[in-house]
Amino acid sequence: MTIVGVDPGYGILGYGVLEKEGNKIKYVTHGVITTKKEIEMPERLGYIYSEFVKILDEFSPDVCAMERLFFYKNAKTAIHVGEARGVILLAISQKNIPLKEFTPYQVKNNVTGYGKANKMQVQKMMKILLNLNEIPKPDDAADALAVAWCYAVEKVI
Repeated sequence: MTIVGVDPGYGILGYGVLEKEGNKIKYVTHGVITTKKEIEMPERLGYIYSEFVKILDEFSPDVCAMERLFFYKNAKTAIHVGEARGVILLAISQKNIPLKEFTPYQVKNNVTGYGKANKMQVQKMMKILLNLNEIPKPDDAADALAVAWCYAVEKVI
């Protein structure tokens, strides 16, 4: 089973791909889709959509795990992140890929054992859990791997 994890954002959207066979979880790739601040939001969303579709086409995931928009202090930021989530939802819907969402607390708790872990703790645990040579960077991509990990281990249990 191929799992694509997504840490939604409109400036930086993290993604991570894991492969699960039985109880074994294997790292495939991770990265980010970035957009420039000076580009208008419709163009940014179009770019996120087209780049994410390329990822879906390349890795043919069986499922998408995405971090749920939980809380933002800035309403404008929350709206834009919601719009970015919308284009991801559109892409997976068009490809008939099921979605499972996790709150940031669930992700951190699942990966580190502590629901209020910081980003560096998540990055370090992803390095350990996936047996990587380096800490996955940037943190948006590490978060996406952590979301994919949540789905993978949820299905193991």
